[in-house]
This record gives sequence, C-alpha cells and structure tokens, in this order.
Amino acid sequence: MNCYELAKMTWEEVEAALEKVRLAIIPVGAHEQHGPHMVESCDAVLAEKMAVKLGERLFPYALIAPTVNMGVSSHHMNFPGTISLKPTTLIALLKDIVLSLKRHGIRQFLFLNSHGGNQSTLDVAVNMITEELDVEVFYAKTTASAKKAIAENVKSTLFGHSCEREVSEAFYLAPELIRTNKLQKGDIQEAGRWKHLRPGCALQGFYHYEKMTANGCIGDASQADFEIGRKIVEEALDHLSNELMKVLKIEEDAMLH
Repeated sequence: MNCYELAKMTWEEVEAALEKVRLAIIPVGAHEQHGPHMVESCDAVLAEKMAVKLGERLFPYALIAPTVNMGVSSHHMNFPGTISLKPTTLIALLKDIVLSLKRHGIRQFLFLNSHGGNQSTLDVAVNMITEELDVEVFYAKTTASAKKAIAENVKSTLFGHSCEREVSEAFYLAPELIRTNKLQKGDIQEAGRWKHLRPGCALQGFYHYEKMTANGCIGDASQADFEIGRKIVEEALDHLSNELMKVLKIEEDAMLH
C-alpha cells in the first residue's frame, strides 16, 4: 500500500496507519454541467485523483478521506443534471467529517478542492472549523499553484471551466470523463453583466453561467492534451507536497528517524 485511501481500508488497516498519519486530505468537488464534452462528475473525480497522487507523495503521513462529490453550484443550475449544495450544507458536512476524524486522532486537515465555486465557502469553513474544533485546517485549489505550466500552455484569456486546462488535467488523470468527439470552444455571450462581475473586476457578484457561455464551457477544449495535463498536475503536486511537508515537519521527522 503506497497511499492510505480510507474508503478502501478495513478498520484494522486504518488503526495501523494512524500510528503515523498526521493529515487527512478531504477531496472536495461538485456535480455540475461541464459543457458538451465532460461528464458532470468531473470536479469530484479530479479532486479524488489529485488527492490520491498527493497522498502517494506524503505516504505514510497522509490519509485520503472519502470524496465530497457535491458542492456549491447554484450558478450552473439552469443546465440539466446539476446538483448544488447550500454553502451552509457544505460547511456542516465538512465539519462533521473533521469531527469524526479528529476522534480517531487526526488534527490536521486539507480540503483539496477542484471547483472554483467552492472556494469562498471553504474559506469560511476553514475559519469556523479551526476555531470551533481546535484543529489545523487548510484548503487548496487542486492545480491553481501550477502557475508556470498554466501560463506556458493555456492561451485563452477566459478559462477555468471545461477548458483546455481542465480537459488536459482530465486527459492525464481521468480520460474517461471526456467526450473526445465533442471537444469545443466555449460559446461566449459577449453582451451581459457577467463581464463586470468576474474575478479581478472592481465588483464581484452572482450570475448564471449560461449568461456567460451558451454551451456551458469556456476556453478552448480542442487545444487540450495529455502532456499539458501532466505538466500542470505535476507542478501543482510539487508545490502542494513541498508546502505540506513543511507544515507537517516531515523532513525534520525523517531526519530524526
């Protein structure tokens, strides 16, 4: 076993693993439309695949919790199939998971998130859970730290959802998510208030996704490929594992033993 995946372990195996485990990685995704060329479980699957790869790098100090496979997706609700949680529901669910794992002796947690719509809720969750449960909680977007690989390989000015970045990650991590015969550009709606509410604008606010893109995706998925995905994923894993090793003091512990 080179990664502790809680859902695939017996209680005796978990008990033995807990002798060294310090961190629980909780993958957080969503169930929402991803345009014509990706299935609706995309975010949940990519979060889980990234969590396992990160768990392999941090073995035996990390345990991968079951994936939270729904998130805050109200902006996608006008596309069929999307299921959305209220922010308060997601926070309550994460708090219960952390509380359960704390009882088993784990006191450090990472919410590894693959859905941008969850980020603001996770920020609140981290603050609340840290204070209320007296644990150490972090959150990270799965590949956001891969700034070099993204800058070199993603050419669309508007990207981030079922685009060349996300589809490339799926080619590397979970190609079964992709309808390769339907890869296409986002059908961007040039008129609309969404342009004035995007990240980086003076104002932030809510808008339904179809007001920005008629087909539910942005960027240009036809430019995605396996190698781009490999570069993005591996750079992100480098950054995440390096930072977590500092937090967990793994290098220091390894030197002492």
